[in-house]
Amino acid sequence: MSMVFEKPKALTSAPLHYCPGCTHGIIHRLVAEAMDSLDITGRTIGVASVGCSVFAYNYFNCDMVQAAHGRAPAVATGVKRADPSKIVFTYQGDGDLASIGTAETVHSAARGENITIIFVNNAIYGMTGGQMAPTSLPGQVTQTSPYGRDVNTVGYPVRICELLATLDGTGYVERVAVNNVKNVRSAKRAIEKAFRNQVEGKGFSLVEVISTCPTNWGKTPQDALKWVETDMIPYYPLGVYKDKYAKEAAK
Repeated sequence: MSMVFEKPKALTSAPLHYCPGCTHGIIHRLVAEAMDSLDITGRTIGVASVGCSVFAYNYFNCDMVQAAHGRAPAVATGVKRADPSKIVFTYQGDGDLASIGTAETVHSAARGENITIIFVNNAIYGMTGGQMAPTSLPGQVTQTSPYGRDVNTVGYPVRICELLATLDGTGYVERVAVNNVKNVRSAKRAIEKAFRNQVEGKGFSLVEVISTCPTNWGKTPQDALKWVETDMIPYYPLGVYKDKYAKEAAK
């Protein structure tokens, strides 16, 4: 009997600690599938962030480094410059990347560092109890915005892909989602492309993945997937925001 579906070799057998309905597990699998497809697991170094994905080093069969909160792109820069033959990626949530780590993210992109960033956007601080994040939607109820996010007092959400696409050093930026089969397939292609870009020396790549947080959103897993479709994607449109090398190839 031929095997048609199996666990990626780049994933360990450790049970995931994520809440029911959380899509971190799907994203982990897509990252692992990309490593398998490109046959790079043995020379890949992942940088785990602080947040729900803090235990990412338990789940990937590659070398991993734990970074301080927000500093994953800086750590990845150091690792890559120390040994350019390695494939280096960060796995970060929106609180880690878009709040305390904003400077590290922006400047690693501006420098065109040859690294890959997987950015998981679930519009809330997950691990610390559901506080408002830089990506929380206008009017979104969180533990620290019980009446909804008021843009008049706390400002508007940060759209990372749109921001980074304006920087000359950025090579590839795409926003995807994992709320249905079609979007999961698109996310898989984007994540593999981001890793392939690094293999080919094409500089800074970031894939933003719209994800769910049923626990802190106060929703069932099914309703959380619907909310991604009805609320998150309209505010964070999916698509490629920059692909510098595709433009150059078209010239």
